[in-house]
Amino acid sequence: MGTSGSQATAQPGTAAAHAPCRFCGAPLSFTFVDLGMSPLCQTHIEPHELNHMERFYPLHARVCGKCYLVQLEEFVSPDAIFSDYAYFSSYSDSWIEHARRYTESMITRLGLGPKSLVMEIASNDGYLLQHFVARGVPCRGIEPAANVAEVAVAKGIPTTVKFFGRKTAAEVAQEHGRPDLLLGNNVLAHVPDINDFVGGMSILLKQGGVLTMEFPHLLKLMDENQFDTIYHEHFSYLSLGVTDRILSAQGLKIFDVEELPTHGGSLRIFAAHADDESKSRSQNVGAVLAAEEKAGLRGREVYENFQPRIDRVRSDFLRFLIDQRDAGKKVAGYGAAAKGNTLLNYCGVKGAELVRFVADASPHKQERYLPGSHIPVVAPQRIDEERPDFIVIFPWNLRDEIAGQLGHAREWGAKFVTAIPELKVW
Repeated sequence: MGTSGSQATAQPGTAAAHAPCRFCGAPLSFTFVDLGMSPLCQTHIEPHELNHMERFYPLHARVCGKCYLVQLEEFVSPDAIFSDYAYFSSYSDSWIEHARRYTESMITRLGLGPKSLVMEIASNDGYLLQHFVARGVPCRGIEPAANVAEVAVAKGIPTTVKFFGRKTAAEVAQEHGRPDLLLGNNVLAHVPDINDFVGGMSILLKQGGVLTMEFPHLLKLMDENQFDTIYHEHFSYLSLGVTDRILSAQGLKIFDVEELPTHGGSLRIFAAHADDESKSRSQNVGAVLAAEEKAGLRGREVYENFQPRIDRVRSDFLRFLIDQRDAGKKVAGYGAAAKGNTLLNYCGVKGAELVRFVADASPHKQERYLPGSHIPVVAPQRIDEERPDFIVIFPWNLRDEIAGQLGHAREWGAKFVTAIPELKVW
């Protein structure tokens, strides 16, 4: 989600060329970034599949000329992506801590207790709701990936295993009631039918209740060359202004926003029913909207200037890998993250010639191969066994956490590397 968001609406389909905007229906009139052809970033390859044909799809983000929603066309149904998902949020210590802090904040801010109800859309393996359970706040998860939901249920978190939209929202509301707090972290970008999804949130949210959503901020993506967060599982790339319009169309209003450091820079929006007069818009909302306006997010130029910047990132990273190979140095990676797959496939890296392996803490990815590049994924102890000269941290949003875990590698002279927002070796 790589993130926690393994949720999407169940609207399968194949995209026609230049499909209309998924929010407003206007033509997608110009390009944001074209990353060529790429496989699904969480489809890790089993050893016996290495000689099989692998599906690649266009990774071409376009911009709506009317509402300025940045988006990918839907080439693969959400069922194919999310029904059996490889991302488990609980393998990131920093993300667990982020969830715990959020829980404490919401309990205090909203006065949540034993008589309250919290629901999370894209609840993954219970990484967040477990903290509400520990504090005695009733909760329910909604998660489409059955393999991930099983882990949450084992933690004592009731979970509805369904894709979310208006239909599921009505069913959950009838069976389990409406929540005082409805939340979703890193899920809004994952939904192809964004109007059905947001409409479902409007149906499910209790009158007087609060909705919070977290998602990577498009402005930060652009400021820091975070093109590697673009992959087929992320259908939309969101600014506050566009998100405000999407929610307003379904009878919801954003009344507050927080800027977060997570995932390279995210927004946490607070929303309510549009007719909820007890919640007025804060100054934070106006400040973020003004920053987006100043950056030019309501005009073509800023989007059309993005591609040359990421082309330079690709050139610098490839040059580094080739130089180390030619010098006889060993380069390994850490984190079999979606980000890394976008970067590696855009750079055209294949096999273990330039990056010998990628270590990852999740056993669900180990002993498999990265999609497209076919670099082997191994357990972290492989780093100690092979002692690489350089360790590329692909999930750069967790660079401090990972560098801390691997700090002992400096004993044999290893250095860490990140490619985003620019090549850095330290």
